[in-house]
Amino acid sequence: MIEDQPISPLELLRRLENLLRPGVIHAIDHATARVRVASGELVTTWLPWFERRAGDIRTWCPPSVGEQCLLLCPGGELASGLVLVGLHSDTIAPPGESPDLHRIQYPDGAVIDYDHSTHALTATLPTGGTVTLSAPGSVTIDSPETTITGRCTVQGPLIYQAGMVGTGGAGASAVITGSASFTGDVTANGISLMSHVHGGVHAGGDTTGAPE
Repeated sequence: MIEDQPISPLELLRRLENLLRPGVIHAIDHATARVRVASGELVTTWLPWFERRAGDIRTWCPPSVGEQCLLLCPGGELASGLVLVGLHSDTIAPPGESPDLHRIQYPDGAVIDYDHSTHALTATLPTGGTVTLSAPGSVTIDSPETTITGRCTVQGPLIYQAGMVGTGGAGASAVITGSASFTGDVTANGISLMSHVHGGVHAGGDTTGAPE
């Protein structure tokens, strides 16, 4: 049986100093989910970083070069270190200062905010940004009022259950291509399609007057 070699006081001090060691992200390998950390004059080998979840529920939010971090090294060995990210620094300032705000800010300028004091959720995308929601089942919007400021294209049938009210813009008019069926009356400029009458009725080939 080989006896364990005693640890010198200098080696013990080195390991204690390495248990918790601040640094910054030096390089990232996204394919293996590993980073190298610069701490003082030292640059570590490739180490894993802490994600929010990494089991049945998994998240992916890799750190960026220059982001401040903390090395957690079991036994004081840097080669077995774990990287705790998400520490604000003077170089990369926090994106907010309100105690009521939860904010995610992206490098292209996109921002997602939730202010729990005003109950307001806001997603702001940069110019050219797009949003895609894919739901094979259904999507329900439960709101007393919904506003769409731009053009709205519906590729499937449009079904409404509580009537329809609208106005046209400058010079705009409604155009329906194809046939339309109504179970109720249709009124145009106060004249009913079902109950209007025509004046100037004559026999023979004469036409009636305008609807009233």
